[in-house]
Amino acid sequence: MVAFPEGLAEHTRANMRDHLLAVQEITAYLAEGKYDSAAETAEKRLGMSSLPSHGAHEVAKYMPSAMAAVGSDMHRSASEFALAAQNADATGDVKPALAALAKVQGQCVACHAGFMLK
Repeated sequence: MVAFPEGLAEHTRANMRDHLLAVQEITAYLAEGKYDSAAETAEKRLGMSSLPSHGAHEVAKYMPSAMAAVGSDMHRSASEFALAAQNADATGDVKPALAALAKVQGQCVACHAGFMLK
């Protein structure tokens, strides 16, 4: 159990719900062959460039180091996925992008398996 201030806990839960929605949208884009759209969604909503919009600096103060590490890995993995999706658009080979997306989802699973907000 991880204690966040009440307002920040709700903010974090809303971010996590948006992360899940982003993964669903990314999956739909991949199914449609819209690899650039998948990449853009991943980077803007999950990737390293999304951190300011999530208030990551404020939230990180309350995370145990292991939780912060998994979160950072997820954001880095999302940025790596964005590159793999852009490559899929150029090459037509979606398998590396799917593998990269699985890595993102693995970070989500690891965090939710190990931590819960009070």
